[in-house]
Amino acid sequence: MLHIDPEFSTLGLVLAVPLLAQATVGDALLGRRSYARLRRDRDRDPRALVRLYRLWIATSWGLAALGALTVVVSPGVAAGDIGLTWPGDPARIAGMLVGLAIVLPLTVLVGRRMAARGKAVPGAEGVTELLPRDARERRLGLAMSVTAGICEEFVYRGVLIALFVGVLGVPVQVAAGIALALFAVAHAYQGWRNMLLTLLPGYALTAMYLSTGSLLLPVLVHILIDVRGLVLTPAPAAGPRPVAQNG
Repeated sequence: MLHIDPEFSTLGLVLAVPLLAQATVGDALLGRRSYARLRRDRDRDPRALVRLYRLWIATSWGLAALGALTVVVSPGVAAGDIGLTWPGDPARIAGMLVGLAIVLPLTVLVGRRMAARGKAVPGAEGVTELLPRDARERRLGLAMSVTAGICEEFVYRGVLIALFVGVLGVPVQVAAGIALALFAVAHAYQGWRNMLLTLLPGYALTAMYLSTGSLLLPVLVHILIDVRGLVLTPAPAAGPRPVAQNG
């Protein structure tokens, strides 16, 4: 189990205030407003998804940069305190990767077959408008997947867990639970059902981090999950729109 002992400087704590504000409220509000705008403009504006992806990519890297600055100005925070280290126990890592190599292709295959039969892909109803419809959008979807995998893991798993441990003095498991809750809230634009479903992969990614002490595997898995969800999930055929969820 991961053991960390971070000490944030006064300047680091000052910078942590806007970091927490964006992670707790800003991401959720930005997601809801920008996704609602996308739903409104998607079919009449061919650049609507492109603009949203660019906005989210820029915002994600900005938040990650703020998290990095919070750590840089805090000499008492070591690289290992935020998961910037190589994972231990190669056998466990290999087992996780083998399991992932089996599960992800199966979920892609099942999703494509369901879409071909006109059935809703589980979990896709909350992100329907984010699914690319052409090559340009798929490239940006891939960039968004990589961005989310790197930035969200660094902020929500690395920096926030260290911050809660260092500032609140809570055990790592409690800090990880708080960060996981914030991670789910940041996906509120998908509706409350999908927001709760986000806890499942979020919990798995958290467990990977706590068991390996490194963000390397969670980042890789997060990227692959998002590529499966955004790039490899077929966009639904044109037809009546589903009713938006209030969540």
